[in-house]
Amino acid sequence: MASSRRPEKELQALARKSKKLSWLLRHGAREAGLAMDSAGFAHIGEVLRMTGLSRAELDEVVAENNKSRFEVRGKQVRAVQGHSLEGTPVTLDGLERSWDEVPGDAPLYHGTSVVAARAILSGEGIHSAARTHVHLAAAVDSKVGKRAGVDVLLVISPARLRASGLRIFCSPNGVLLARAIPAATIVDVLACNGPGSSALAELKRRLGMDADPASGLLRR
Repeated sequence: MASSRRPEKELQALARKSKKLSWLLRHGAREAGLAMDSAGFAHIGEVLRMTGLSRAELDEVVAENNKSRFEVRGKQVRAVQGHSLEGTPVTLDGLERSWDEVPGDAPLYHGTSVVAARAILSGEGIHSAARTHVHLAAAVDSKVGKRAGVDVLLVISPARLRASGLRIFCSPNGVLLARAIPAATIVDVLACNGPGSSALAELKRRLGMDADPASGLLRR
């Protein structure tokens, strides 16, 4: 993108505008009194009035956002995912109707810390907490489906998700999402760094995988 060659002050100003828009469309609609439909769309005129952005600035933020978080459709704009249910009037069904359902059984991945992985694999599974959905990744090197401080990748079976009555969706910016990830749908653990490698054998045992003393490999 052209933004990478811009002066630092311009990049910082763009980041501030993006954060303001992101807060309003993902978390602050109720607090600000912004009318929004169940899929997260709001009238552009109202968004401009509440954020103080011009239409040119809004279009710039939408075009330059490095995670493609925003979508303009006619006279409406929205954040494509990452909403908080408490802060916005979006609904799970409304969002999912606006996304594409993902077929296929290729493994999916969720990045997390060793501490969180212990709780997840002990039976808690992965929940969306204050957000609407759990974020997933389609590849081990994907930047989506991972937060800062990722020690391990949990490998998830789409077939097991569907057997649990859960569907997988893809938002317009390529993020894969599901309402929850039951522990029983996690089939493997991969290390991403030193702490992850140190805890890998323990986490695999929690998953029901045993060490093979002859080969040093882990088996299930």
